[in-house]
Amino acid sequence: MAQIIHYPSLKTMLMIEKVLKNAETIISREELKRRLPVKIMHQTLNIILNYLEERNMIMDGHKGILWIYNPSPKLKRAIEKGTEI
Repeated sequence: MAQIIHYPSLKTMLMIEKVLKNAETIISREELKRRLPVKIMHQTLNIILNYLEERNMIMDGHKGILWIYNPSPKLKRAIEKGTEI
């Protein structure tokens, strides 16, 4: 892994989260960068996306990025009680 020279600020992380939450479908990295109100370094974007993916808030694949986090207590209970097929 490359050495991290600059860690993102909370403001930058929240800005990216907001864009991803408001995206109605899968969004590419290029489209994400276009929708941000300020420019962001590619390394900083990767750090944030890796963080969000490790916390199961997004799915990042070859087709793009999708916000999947749902803090609903009802959904959590349903998943815990559900049976795997």
